[in-house]
Amino acid sequence: MSEPVFVTSRENTLLKELRKLSTDNTAYRKAGRFWIEGDHLCSAALHRGLTPAVLVVAESFWQNPKSGPLAPVEYARAAIKTIVIPDALFRELSGLESPAKVGFVLDLPLDTALQPKAATVILDRVQDAGNVGSILRSAGAFGFRQVLALKGTAALWSPKVLRAGMGAHFGLTLVEGLALSDLDALAVPLVVTSSHQGDLVQQLVLPHPCAWAMGHEGQGVSSELMARASVFARIGQPGGEESLNVAAAAAICLHASSLRLSSSRLPATLEAYSNQGG
Repeated sequence: MSEPVFVTSRENTLLKELRKLSTDNTAYRKAGRFWIEGDHLCSAALHRGLTPAVLVVAESFWQNPKSGPLAPVEYARAAIKTIVIPDALFRELSGLESPAKVGFVLDLPLDTALQPKAATVILDRVQDAGNVGSILRSAGAFGFRQVLALKGTAALWSPKVLRAGMGAHFGLTLVEGLALSDLDALAVPLVVTSSHQGDLVQQLVLPHPCAWAMGHEGQGVSSELMARASVFARIGQPGGEESLNVAAAAAICLHASSLRLSSSRLPATLEAYSNQGG
């Protein structure tokens, strides 16, 4: 367990770095580490076996811990270093309306090599942080362990995407800043959603593993990426809406793929029973 260091100066070097990490969407790239706050994200990181470089705790939480998944001493046991700061200074770090009073500084993953045969989600200039975080959650939930972000996509480890991802980051391989040519390394079929071509997603025999491409909120998937597609899928909208939010579309598509994967793993007798309509 790391012994706590009490820091009261606003000019402390670490606090200066944390203020930048908590407000600048791309500061993590230069620093090589990122900031998360709150019981949920911190507990999710520990559940995935991550070791925090620094635990930062508000003084009131350290002295009188509120109810939560873990007590401050348990967080401290996992961290390499622990600092305790006045509540006023913690509020300056927080991106939340009600500061959570506990946060981690974590090192960026070192192993971010593209995995050619992995079930993959490609983000093509998806710019809204909430959409990106939501897609990461769907990817993790439905068994797509690799997310590739093309240039122009929201910064994957930015504070807003981390909050929207709700811990999904820690179970995924994330590669960002890619050019279209980097996708040449993929060895799985590319599936693209389109409003004007392809079969309804629920009627398709979807390949697995595959790579689903999710495009820009307004422009959709680029024509260059579309040209690489092996399969086109449509999402039926009997209600007559013009289009779906990209995060909603991703959830539908990835869920459809997960159903295909699940059915392929059914025991032979159960599959036969299912085919007979039993």
